[in-house]
Amino acid sequence: MTVTELSQTVDLDPRRNVPGTRRPGFGQTLQAEWIKFWTVRSTMWATVMLFVLGAGLTVLLCATNAEWLASSGADENPGSFITFGMTFAQITAVVLGTLAVTSEYGTGMIRATLAATPRRGAVLAAKGLVLAGTLFVAGTVTAFAGYFGGNWFFENEGIGIALSDDGVLRSMIGSGLYMAGLGLLAAGVGLLVRHTAAALSAVLALVFVVGNMVFLLPDAWGEWAGKLMPGNAGSAVAAPVSFNPNLLDPWVGFAVFAGEVAAVLLVGYLTFRRRDA
Repeated sequence: MTVTELSQTVDLDPRRNVPGTRRPGFGQTLQAEWIKFWTVRSTMWATVMLFVLGAGLTVLLCATNAEWLASSGADENPGSFITFGMTFAQITAVVLGTLAVTSEYGTGMIRATLAATPRRGAVLAAKGLVLAGTLFVAGTVTAFAGYFGGNWFFENEGIGIALSDDGVLRSMIGSGLYMAGLGLLAAGVGLLVRHTAAALSAVLALVFVVGNMVFLLPDAWGEWAGKLMPGNAGSAVAAPVSFNPNLLDPWVGFAVFAGEVAAVLLVGYLTFRRRDA
């Protein structure tokens, strides 16, 4: 019988019979995960890169295309460009989500974490809240920064986009939601493979490669498989106007994406409970 199997039948909390000690509550677990998350330099760098890619590329694209979009020959909606940089910011969200889990396995820190907090469900819930909260705030702030910066060039050409326009405010909030979902998806895969390079490769391939390749399947198979791929289903909520009209409606697609993320996290949690650290 492994240590993990034994822990499911016997409470192995080392402080169980020690006078004057108590099992840490969820608030303490959350605080510990927050400290671990933000004391690693990769967290700050990934968050900064999310902002630089998301806001910077959006502003750059709007600046270089504003004059053309204002011309009579333009065949694109300016709304297609106002969150374009978030397409590349996805990469940093995946990196951050992966490292939130796999870095502890790489260093062996996961054993200290579980010794301090034997309740694995509480550990994962705290990790998820810290990760999702960070990415939601960072993604939303980045989307707004890209919007205000890029829209300045559009307004100078007389094609400005108001926040009250259809889909614009939704895409700002949706960008944060999508970044948070991608981070949780990567964390779930990280729980399954417990290896940084393998988890990154799997999620990036799923979002950027497989998600586009499945459209090549014949007939309705390709159309529906493409719509249901995580990257395609979730990204629509982060754009006022989609470049691909064949995708699901924004909130329908995000609901599908959220269900897929939840399924991966559930499998990851069940695997996490049964494996030795």
